[in-house]
Amino acid sequence: MSAPFSSLSPDHQRLQALVGAWRGEEEVADTQWADGGIATSDVLAEAQFGGLFVVQRYRQRRDGTISFGSHNVFGFDQQNSVVTMHQFDSMGIVPVSPATGVWNGSELNLERSSQRGSARVTYILDDADTYRMRLHFKPAGSDAWQDMVSGVYKRVSPSSINGF
Repeated sequence: MSAPFSSLSPDHQRLQALVGAWRGEEEVADTQWADGGIATSDVLAEAQFGGLFVVQRYRQRRDGTISFGSHNVFGFDQQNSVVTMHQFDSMGIVPVSPATGVWNGSELNLERSSQRGSARVTYILDDADTYRMRLHFKPAGSDAWQDMVSGVYKRVSPSSINGF
């Protein structure tokens, strides 16, 4: 059973800005998990259960090969007044808890911590057809955030994204 979009809370409605098909150009930082360089990505995000959740499928390509993929499920926890993001990715690490965060103007800032460290992802909505994303990581025991990936994503036709 799904709720009609008009009955969604303003916070749930705000997540709908992520819905659509997107293509991005990314800069990948040199880290312990990947060599630095340029990547392209496809993102397909759909509203689910009447808009209560947004399910985002992400695929990164480097040198013509898929180098990373994830499925992200965004929601809004009304009891705690935070946006949530559950991420499942091709690294295969099951998250203990979702990333949580809040909107600050047109920026959505989410953070998650585990025994390995903390991850922080920021989505910056430039307009209805463009957003930026930045991912940082802070290893356990460190005070320094490391760049991981940053990109600019433009809305594209869903038919231009194949193979999800």
